Amino acid sequence: MRSELRQVRTGRTPAVVDLTDECAEFVRGEADGLLQVFVPHATAGVAIIETGAGSDDDLLAQLDELLPTDDRWRHRHGSPGHGRDHVLPAFVPPHATVPVLEGRLALGTWQRICFVDTNGDNPTRHVRLSFLAG
Repeated sequence: MRSELRQVRTGRTPAVVDLTDECAEFVRGEADGLLQVFVPHATAGVAIIETGAGSDDDLLAQLDELLPTDDRWRHRHGSPGHGRDHVLPAFVPPHATVPVLEGRLALGTWQRICFVDTNGDNPTRHVRLSFLAG
């Protein structure tokens, strides 16, 4: 298995960061296998969604509705409403596995691999890309 930890800049506001091109470059030249994308954080996740047509903004808006940044959360350190960030991985898991065929991601036409981060307290994050040959 080949594995690398990469830095992701998400900023101080909730963000959906498209990692697809970086993931495609990571597996380029490989044979068949699996790409594992893993976020080693308790407050971020990985989603495979369409981007560029508003779905990324829709996802963040829906997360705000489902997990509002108010004082209802028992987990209270960090910025106001930060407890919701710790619940996020139950809805947007911290991992995704994508088939790789002849060195190319086997994604659907509009699918993109995205880092989802609602935690503005940490503008710099990490993602682990791992390739397991078939």
